[in-house]
Amino acid sequence: MTVTLKPKTEITVPKSIRRKAGFKPGEQVEFKVSGRTITIVPKQTQEEREDYIEAQDPAVQEAISESNADIAAGRIKPAEELLRPLTRRKRAKTNKR
Repeated sequence: MTVTLKPKTEITVPKSIRRKAGFKPGEQVEFKVSGRTITIVPKQTQEEREDYIEAQDPAVQEAISESNADIAAGRIKPAEELLRPLTRRKRAKTNKR
């Protein structure tokens, strides 16, 4: 979809585009600008930011890779066993606070 901007034009994101992007009424969004590109992204909650940061941890990445390899090879572990090391790490972080 293309629109022509006028001096006082505010840009409205059409409903069809919001729907395709998965935006819902009442949801908060952030605008990011890089050069002449504007990106609209959902505003993350504190918990989502913490989850993202934790997922970047090399130990978590390794656990994910090992799990994917196990699944691909037909070796599946119970969820409790997979989550045990991560739960311990989270408890350790909480206890430090």
